[in-house]
Amino acid sequence: MQNPTPSTTAHLRLCILENDDLDPPLVPRYTRVAAMFEQLFAQAGYQGRIDTFSARHGHYPDSFEAYDAVLLTGSRADSFSDEPWVVALRERVTRLLHDQHKLLGVCFGHQLIAHCLGAPVQRAPRGWRVGRQAYDWLGAPEHLGLAPDPSPQMALLASHQDQVLALPPGATLLATQPDCPVAAYALGDQVFCIQPHPEFTPEVSAFLLNKRRVMLGEPLYEQSIESLSDPHDGLALARFMIRFVQYGLSA
Repeated sequence: MQNPTPSTTAHLRLCILENDDLDPPLVPRYTRVAAMFEQLFAQAGYQGRIDTFSARHGHYPDSFEAYDAVLLTGSRADSFSDEPWVVALRERVTRLLHDQHKLLGVCFGHQLIAHCLGAPVQRAPRGWRVGRQAYDWLGAPEHLGLAPDPSPQMALLASHQDQVLALPPGATLLATQPDCPVAAYALGDQVFCIQPHPEFTPEVSAFLLNKRRVMLGEPLYEQSIESLSDPHDGLALARFMIRFVQYGLSA
């Protein structure tokens, strides 16, 4: 798979459907959810256009035809809920899938797209997955810049209590771990989705851990906070996502 460069990405247009609002203490530093992706993609070499619409507040582009891909962000909402805005988003995504638009999904987006594809999505059987998590990468190691190892691993920052329980029909499993079997998947060259958050920084993860400290309990909280001192592969995953938009999975 080829590496993204400014010259090859300048013509691209990406639509971000933003599915949450940042907690107020994070706004001065990060502005909004989509801005975390914008910053990460810029670090990964993306120089194309990005337009953001708040699906959480019912905002969508008049047409998706101008976009090379649509990215669905995370959310504190359940992807399978009956909240009117979530129902409306599922209807939009179902149409995008039918019309063969290229989709990227992260966390809630990963789950909602899987749900639209017919996969079961529910509360994670083993509870919250938080902090830095390691996953077995089942795709080509060079796609993430990993060493050619029989069992390459990637690490990303996670924060979720729901997960995809089975692979969507026809999809390819790309990342897994025992506590999150469907951590990333692709559907041909059309869909790529990932459960953890490549856009998260340790600061964002620490904020969410502190917010949920009592609920998580001290053992899990302490373990997860300590895990944030280790590096993660968010930048490599962002490069993969950009290349997927450009070339699909097999390039």
